Amino acid sequence: MKTTGKLLGTFTFALIFSIASFAGNYEIDKSKSEVKWKGKKVAGEHYGTIQLKNGTVKVEDGKIAGGTFVMDMTTIVDEDIESESMNDRLVGHLKSDDFFSVEKHPAAKLVLKDVEHKGGDDYVFSGHLTIKDITHPVTFDSKSLVEDGILKSTGTIEVDRTLYDIKFRSGKFFQGLGDKLIYDTFTLDFNVVAMESAGEQVSENK
Repeated sequence: MKTTGKLLGTFTFALIFSIASFAGNYEIDKSKSEVKWKGKKVAGEHYGTIQLKNGTVKVEDGKIAGGTFVMDMTTIVDEDIESESMNDRLVGHLKSDDFFSVEKHPAAKLVLKDVEHKGGDDYVFSGHLTIKDITHPVTFDSKSLVEDGILKSTGTIEVDRTLYDIKFRSGKFFQGLGDKLIYDTFTLDFNVVAMESAGEQVSENK
């Protein structure tokens, strides 16, 4: 009986170790990751970047299973306006209460709740996006690959800004804007690189 118990214990330990070895957390490499934003209006468009503050991706059996990403909204940069004064003016406006209220809400967060692996490096991610402490569901496609302890993921998230109380020059709320109208949808193009975290393995028994 003791021998049977030892064998059972050894098998259980081996099973847990096997599961853990195929599951783990990957921490984003902020120096290699980026988020690009783009907003359009009748008269043109603006685009730039937002830095990621931190992020963790859960990987199971070599496939992405979830994740959390925090964007530092204080780092918003515009890349299309060459005039320094006009550039500063736009960025200041984006940080104001007309848009992202950065002083009150310095961070935005994306939490992946459901991951569908379509095959190869094709994924469909669904989760919750929080901007200005307002949360709504989002679903988007991604090209993602986990290989040799490195995770790479790219994709585009389309965001309806009016859901997050960003109504400035929106045709839903204001009439007769003409060429001053700003479209309600903006995009976040992400390119994330994450590295496997030593000592952060996750077991399905947790």
